[in-house]
Amino acid sequence: MASSKERENFVYVAKLAEQAERYDEMVDAMKNVAKLDVELTVEERNLLSVGYKNVIGARRASWRILSSIEQKEEAKGNEVNAKRIKEYRQKVESELSDICNDIMTVIDEHLIPSASAGESTVFFYKMKGDYYRYLAEFKFGDEKKEAAANSMKAYETATTAAEADLPPTHPIRLGLALNFSVFYYEIMNSPERFVRYYMHCW
Repeated sequence: MASSKERENFVYVAKLAEQAERYDEMVDAMKNVAKLDVELTVEERNLLSVGYKNVIGARRASWRILSSIEQKEEAKGNEVNAKRIKEYRQKVESELSDICNDIMTVIDEHLIPSASAGESTVFFYKMKGDYYRYLAEFKFGDEKKEAAANSMKAYETATTAAEADLPPTHPIRLGLALNFSVFYYEIMNSPERFVRYYMHCW
């Protein structure tokens, strides 16, 4: 069992890494806290979320740029460049998959089992929904369907917990409503359900 001093040290390193914009190390430090199997404080929860958001955000931006360039090269009939870009894009997709699977393991094995407060439960299921949504953004076929189904399941679990434990104006509940709406619009290609869900939340 790690001492509170060790926990404080991990959190300090995470804050330091954030200031230095070294987000991979920020994530590593907060994973160490998560693996202590204790309920995270609001500050610790936010540090973990910010770290992963920056790590995944950079790759998601890279993927969008590469996908756009690839489409332009294909439209010009430049197969050699398109093939080269495709290989590069697939490298980024592999990194995205690794990051998403990593946080999912931390959430399932440590964070959700250690969450006793309704707010924490909503936060981590929302986070799980988000990262499955990120997988669904670039996967194809059955893998896309599986990621989308897992994302919806996590968002639905978070929504049920939020409606039971959090007031409608709670920032986490509002963030969940927004992200679940984005899921319906972008992943499920269902503007009608997007509007219906969004209006229900308000």
